[in-house]
Amino acid sequence: MSIKDINLKNMYTHEFEKILEQEMDAPIKHFERELITIRSGRAHPAMVEDIKVTCYGGSQLALKELAAISVPEARFILIQPWDKGVINDVEKAILASPLGVTPANDGNVIRVTLPEISSQRRDELAKTLGKKLEDTKERIRVIRGDFRNLVKDSERQKTISEDFSKDLQKILQDVTDKFTERAEQMSGKKEKEIKSV
Repeated sequence: MSIKDINLKNMYTHEFEKILEQEMDAPIKHFERELITIRSGRAHPAMVEDIKVTCYGGSQLALKELAAISVPEARFILIQPWDKGVINDVEKAILASPLGVTPANDGNVIRVTLPEISSQRRDELAKTLGKKLEDTKERIRVIRGDFRNLVKDSERQKTISEDFSKDLQKILQDVTDKFTERAEQMSGKKEKEIKSV
């Protein structure tokens, strides 16, 4: 449903809040996915699971479709292909990926050890994180602006009362603050991961 399709005339405040939270949840979910791609010193299955592997005569499959992926230690990813016949294809795909690691293939499993991150690289990652946080906050502000315009227009057109408009604007600010704070907490946690050696 588009924001333009929302009719505030017969809506309760809790319905407005629910719709608003659903809208603001989208940038948070996107930010969550973005955070996984920022490599801290910690290994995570998501770092490799979407790597495209060319196998079975040219088919391209995501690594997660071909193997069990686990993280037995903080800087160590273990990849166990279900079909041993594709293990060399998996190794080639990891080597070609932007991850920048050299996998160890023993014929049964592939071990990926993440190297230590230099302090300069940690600073670069922290800057990238800051930019992604700002992008997320900007998306939240855009949604707030769209909903504020909806409320103001409805009040101007006299489809809702001035008091109801004030109630909705208070909800709008509270929900915006809540989602902005959530993004900042997620960013703070990731920054700690990046900075910890």
